[in-house]
Amino acid sequence: MSNQLTKAIIGEDTYRGSMKDVIVVRIVTLFAISAIVSSIWIAQSPSDASALSMNDGTDDSTFEAEYAADSSGGDGRGSGNEEEGYPTSPLSSGLMAGGIGIIGSLILGSFVLEFVKVAVFAALVSPLIAGMKNSRNDMLTRGRILGYLESNAGIHFSALRDGLGLANGVTSYHLHLLESCGEVVSWRDGKLRRYAISKLSKEEIGRIRNPIVGTRLAILEILSKSGQIGLTGKEIQIKMTISRQLLSHHLRELRQSDMVEATSNGRRPKWRVSKIGKDTLSVSKEVKKVGTIS
Repeated sequence: MSNQLTKAIIGEDTYRGSMKDVIVVRIVTLFAISAIVSSIWIAQSPSDASALSMNDGTDDSTFEAEYAADSSGGDGRGSGNEEEGYPTSPLSSGLMAGGIGIIGSLILGSFVLEFVKVAVFAALVSPLIAGMKNSRNDMLTRGRILGYLESNAGIHFSALRDGLGLANGVTSYHLHLLESCGEVVSWRDGKLRRYAISKLSKEEIGRIRNPIVGTRLAILEILSKSGQIGLTGKEIQIKMTISRQLLSHHLRELRQSDMVEATSNGRRPKWRVSKIGKDTLSVSKEVKKVGTIS
């Protein structure tokens, strides 16, 4: 019962994070479009100066005289001001530049940051795809995605998309729908967004979200090769060529996480990988492998 509650809480929290990105993208896009539309409306509106010139009571003959004087000073083809139109308003230019800049930033961010690309497609493209897809094909596609996630927990968006041969919009649409139904969880990992099925336990999701990397991963790999016999701290230090202090620090962290265990009760026991350590090592290797898929 507690495990089901934990999974529900995890799924709810990750979905809130994903939806927050989607809502931000929609608000920013709406603001950008409003700015561009307002800029066009302002630019096409008659200038106040023109309206005032028609109602300030000035004698038309004065304008005719000025116009004639201006025309006579030209080259016979009339003043070039006839084709200039209304001057561009600074407000109009600012709104246009701001709107285009925001949209450009979203596009650029989609190329650089995967979690931005996921949010953009989920916010803007998925609603369009929703009304165009066949329900039977949708079910098949979502089944493929769930099966792929079950075999590749922690895979990121681009790797999942390429692995299944789907388009960006289709992938984001189905992932967003599966996440909203509580069948999939996702989280941000740097510039990436990773996914897993929600049926995993809290411990499994924790290991996937926080895989062992670096020195501790190397220690587990070395100990796993020694099997049940294990290695002493000195033997590990020689194999890894690191300082005794650094090794002690990482061994202590691994011990506190129950990932390694002593083979005896002596002062200088040999160390081996525990069952939890083996599971963590397997997950960390898998996450590392799927993380390198382009």
